Amino acid sequence: MAAQSPQLAARRSRFVVVGGGIAGVTCAERLATEFPSDDILLVTASPLIKAVTNFRQVSRTLEEFDVEEQASSILEKRYPNIKVIQSGVKQLKSEEHKIITEAGQEYIYEKLCLCAGAKPKLITERNPFVLGIRDTDSAAEFQKRLARAKRITIVGNGGIALELVYEIEGCEVIWAIKDKAIGNTFFDAGAAEFLIPKLSAVKPEPPIACKRTKYTTAGSEIEQSAAADLGEIGSALGPDWHEGLCLKGAKQLSHKVHIESLCEVKKIYLREEFQQSEKVSLAFPIVQPDERNAEMDEERWPVYVELTSGKIYGCDFIVSATGVVPNVQPFLDGNNFVLGEDGGLTVDKYMHTSLPDIYAAGDICTTSWEPSPVWQQMRLWTQARQMGWYAAKCMAADTLGEPTDMDFCFELFAHVTKFFNYKVVLLGKYNAQGLGSDHELMLRCTKGQEYVKVVMQNGRMLGAVLIGETDLEETFENLILNQMDLSRYGEDLLDPRIDIEDYFD
Repeated sequence: MAAQSPQLAARRSRFVVVGGGIAGVTCAERLATEFPSDDILLVTASPLIKAVTNFRQVSRTLEEFDVEEQASSILEKRYPNIKVIQSGVKQLKSEEHKIITEAGQEYIYEKLCLCAGAKPKLITERNPFVLGIRDTDSAAEFQKRLARAKRITIVGNGGIALELVYEIEGCEVIWAIKDKAIGNTFFDAGAAEFLIPKLSAVKPEPPIACKRTKYTTAGSEIEQSAAADLGEIGSALGPDWHEGLCLKGAKQLSHKVHIESLCEVKKIYLREEFQQSEKVSLAFPIVQPDERNAEMDEERWPVYVELTSGKIYGCDFIVSATGVVPNVQPFLDGNNFVLGEDGGLTVDKYMHTSLPDIYAAGDICTTSWEPSPVWQQMRLWTQARQMGWYAAKCMAADTLGEPTDMDFCFELFAHVTKFFNYKVVLLGKYNAQGLGSDHELMLRCTKGQEYVKVVMQNGRMLGAVLIGETDLEETFENLILNQMDLSRYGEDLLDPRIDIEDYFD
């Protein structure tokens, strides 16, 4: 009988963090600084970690940063007391304060922070022609497929979809959205109309170099396939994930995007299945034809998408960009976590989950405290960093028996990003979320330059959308936080002839 491998002794650590994404790495870094004589264990399925670099505090709540993919050895060199364990988590035994990795090693913790992120919510599972983009590997696979593609279908209306439809060249894009206007997660219909012309405009020259350092990882195809079968997904992509990727298809054309709104995917057909159905697919619309004048597509495609509008398009593959679901599955077996409506681990205002000594941060968690009137949770890179930092602060305070105050970043929702090569700033209840009908909107729009929208209620500013180089973010941030009565300024509040910053300084 073959000899059994000896059981490795369980390793003890005061702090264990699971997840090599922005939340997990930020949490581990802060703990390493707070407790320099303790080993901080960072457990991650990926050989690469996500590090926040070039951090810049734009204003009191707005922050900008880059996300670099780094080998875990760089993190360990920067923080000698961080020890990176490269393995997925197989089981959590919360009553024993223990995690067991896929490699079979046991780790006993005093305090644990779960930062395992989220995974793509695909429109269908296990279809070889449906691809979700979530981590480095899936982005690389997308680039490889796109290079051979003449037409793709993108389903979804969030950040990934918005970035893709603008960046892709050399390929026809059918963009299917369930909303009336593009970017519904971030914009109203007015902002969408402002952005639409960019889809057909000539793009500026791309940057010569990618901001993120790229690393290749050793590992056989068998090992990589096994990891995929185990569902080990890498950390979420950073805010500049598409830079450095060649997002060019097989055709000699630039932007060619057709939007199908107010529809979802009804059915997906493989080529043979579609031919047997005797249905017809449409050619790529040159203009916006109605169905009576739509031309039939004579090309044979590997996959066909039938929309709830009744239209059918053939394509080379489908990108499912329909959001994410918290990656809680590895931790639920035998553990009675309380979950939020969206499936995340509920956390209180100290980032505690419902189980003793277990915290959570980033995309995996769902906040359950009563939020500030102008803050809401969204699964964004900025909130992942903030939550990871704050979770470490709470873990440290609890360990040392010190009180903790709610961090200021939860006072005002604030996010800065870039869409269609425009700077985009979102503040507070930027889409009037939950405000009812007794609010009003004020708008200022200069075609091709800027779009400014503020959300007002009872004379006070509760939110804003700023597209372009408006230089209004800090002033509006202060107006929302201070809740100053602006009734007497009326429309002058957005008058471009008035220097509003001088008005309120």
